[in-house]
Amino acid sequence: MPLQDHTQAAPSAAPPQRDGRLGLALLVIATAQLMIVLDGTIVAVALPSMQSALGLSEAGLGWVYTAYALAFGGLLLAGGRAGDLFGRRLVFRAGLLIFTGASLLGGLAGTGELLITARLLQGLGAAIAAPTALSLLTTTFPAGPARNKALGVYGAMGGLGSVLGLLLGGALTEYLNWRWVMFINIPIALAVLLGTGVLAGGGRERGKVDVPGALTATFGIGALVYGITRAGEEGLDDATALACLGAALILLAAFTAVQRTARAPMIPRGVLADKGRVGAYLVMFLVGAGMLATFYFLTLYMQVVKGYSPMVTGVAYLPFAVGMLLSAGALGPQLLARTSERTVISIGLTVGVIGMVGFSRLAPGQNPWVALLPAQLVCGLGLGMAFVAVTITSVRGVAPQATGAASGLVNTAQQIGGAIGLAALAAAATAVTQNEPEPATPDALTTGYSYGFLLGASCYLLALLTALLTAPKEAPRPRQDEAARAPAAP
Repeated sequence: MPLQDHTQAAPSAAPPQRDGRLGLALLVIATAQLMIVLDGTIVAVALPSMQSALGLSEAGLGWVYTAYALAFGGLLLAGGRAGDLFGRRLVFRAGLLIFTGASLLGGLAGTGELLITARLLQGLGAAIAAPTALSLLTTTFPAGPARNKALGVYGAMGGLGSVLGLLLGGALTEYLNWRWVMFINIPIALAVLLGTGVLAGGGRERGKVDVPGALTATFGIGALVYGITRAGEEGLDDATALACLGAALILLAAFTAVQRTARAPMIPRGVLADKGRVGAYLVMFLVGAGMLATFYFLTLYMQVVKGYSPMVTGVAYLPFAVGMLLSAGALGPQLLARTSERTVISIGLTVGVIGMVGFSRLAPGQNPWVALLPAQLVCGLGLGMAFVAVTITSVRGVAPQATGAASGLVNTAQQIGGAIGLAALAAAATAVTQNEPEPATPDALTTGYSYGFLLGASCYLLALLTALLTAPKEAPRPRQDEAARAPAAP
């Protein structure tokens, strides 16, 4: 079979559809993405309840959280490529079914081992559904205003889902019980499944499954995520962490070698040939590194230093969610209609840095209206703009038959960035706190968190520099035939 080149700018794969149908399609895809991202954090505030109910050890409790991230991050590339080869809508539905069944299993779990197994299966379902959701968006929405707005809403779900997970997890745990952080996924996933008929299935690429590439990528990324997580918990001198990181380097090097010779590679040739697209993946990696660590420090500050309950902590995240929705759902797409992606990313990351500097000014006895809540709104506004522009850049110009692979890469970049950023920044913040004269005091803890926030701001600054060096200077002009087919945004 001849090798296929995926570097050409792809015409819109979406047939003309009514605005109402496009609106329903956006609702289906955005809800699926929100549910998948939300599940990464919804269990965080329920962990103590899970531990007491199931008798989990500290190590087992960590696995409840880690298992999802491990399966999700490790299988994203394989999940995205599966959609290209076997049909995106079919694979999307399969991922949702696995996710639904795993959520039911987790909610009914009577032992810690069964709960951890359910979380692994949830990660598997999410890894299949998430990249195909993004590629379905690009095949359902024609290029132009409709697709830009849809990508903006999708991009917002990446940050909004994490915030809402904390809010919903706190409410369900406090007013019902921990099992509902699992059960809540079932009606949402079933509703999404019922709505998948409005999505354009997209064509299938002729080709074989790159089994060596799939295995080396899956186990390599999985070993990397686990090794980073383990190092963050046990230290860089931990033998298991070092072994996993070493195995990850070997497996990912093997994956790179396999991709050069495979006839149907996991990452189609040309996907990484565009400088702007590669830059978008690097930006998403750096933003993921800063954002997940930010949520970690903010949660500790609110619960440990300020003494907020899980429910109050979740409510306190609302300004972040509001800022994210406003910028990604409205402000970001409007700016993209007038200027380039480089400009929007730059503005968004600059605003994000300002918000992070605001977080670094937090103090133990401070009124939340002085710094905490305003900084969240500012940071949410900035990251929302950055997410929508980066998401558009990461899939723009990719041929329809390679959108799954491109989507898997942008999701993988965010996941790995989050794992590395959380481990590195948490370790640095802990070291600062331990060097304080009285390390157990609220002042010492807040000093460490403030240092972590400034390191998170440095991640956004590096992302800004990357965008300035790689993103296109000019706003891309849609082809005349695409512009003529593009309906008004839903």
